[in-house]
Amino acid sequence: MMTRKPLEFPPAVAKSFVADMNAYFKEQDGHKRDVIAVRQLHALKEFQGPRERPLRLSDVKRMFVLMKNRA
Repeated sequence: MMTRKPLEFPPAVAKSFVADMNAYFKEQDGHKRDVIAVRQLHALKEFQGPRERPLRLSDVKRMFVLMKNRA
């Protein structure tokens, strides 16, 4: 079985993710938070392989939570 090497995002994409993650946690309005997460969902989908499980909005929100204190 071949293991896949981790994805490396271009710096602009990574910076955009961190900026949106910070904006997500600062935003109080739930709808606006969803808009921020959807923006990242679309950006991340461009880097998915054809055989990977499709990302969902809940996946992006979970990534934000998991990475909150790391960025």
